Amino acid sequence: MTELLYQTDSYLQSFGAAVTSVDTDQYAVVLDRTAFYPGGGGQPNDTGTLTFNGQTVPVEKVKKASPDVLHFLAKDALLPEVGAGVSGQLDWARRYQLMRTHTAMHILCGVVWRDYGAQVTGGNMEPLQGRMDFEFETMRQELVAEIEAAINAEVGLAHPLAVRILPREEAFQIPDLIRTKINLLPEGIKEVRVVEIKDLDLQADGGTHVANTSEVGRLTISDYKSKGKINKRIYVQLEEA
Repeated sequence: MTELLYQTDSYLQSFGAAVTSVDTDQYAVVLDRTAFYPGGGGQPNDTGTLTFNGQTVPVEKVKKASPDVLHFLAKDALLPEVGAGVSGQLDWARRYQLMRTHTAMHILCGVVWRDYGAQVTGGNMEPLQGRMDFEFETMRQELVAEIEAAINAEVGLAHPLAVRILPREEAFQIPDLIRTKINLLPEGIKEVRVVEIKDLDLQADGGTHVANTSEVGRLTISDYKSKGKINKRIYVQLEEA
């Protein structure tokens, strides 16, 4: 089982690990530990490099293959052997943008849930931009302006974030832990990772986040669309750091 270092330290940029298996068909390796986020919950996977055998190789894709994480390497490199030591390095600029963006999505979700009681029906993100779908019957410019002002106010309040990993039974005693319309947590999950924005939002979440909402920076709702009778999409843009 790959130890998921990003779950407890989103700011870890480099790490050492050992190769536990090699997939020659997919040109991928499994490590005993990793700081690379493998994607999920709307957040894209990390990219970066692995250094081994005197060469530094691009990590082009990372994917969860429970209980392990596959690191797909550029095909012009020699694959390491099982047991080999490697050094991993994240593309930190991209990761940090995704951390800011993911936290921005939680701020948006927290505000919309608190002020309007609307559940999330979908979402996705890329560095510095994301979209989230909510159960709204109507969406108008005045409402969008209210939401934009509210999410920027929460950024300015500099809420700290906290991450906890709880037994499933304990986690599901938390009211409104799942803000999505459908509970996407498989029944077999025995522990639940919970991300809290103090005084605003508390959700089950597996992604990476900044430590304080002030790191997100100013948010702009760049667009909004109707995606159905009670499904409205909000697009959020972040500024460059």
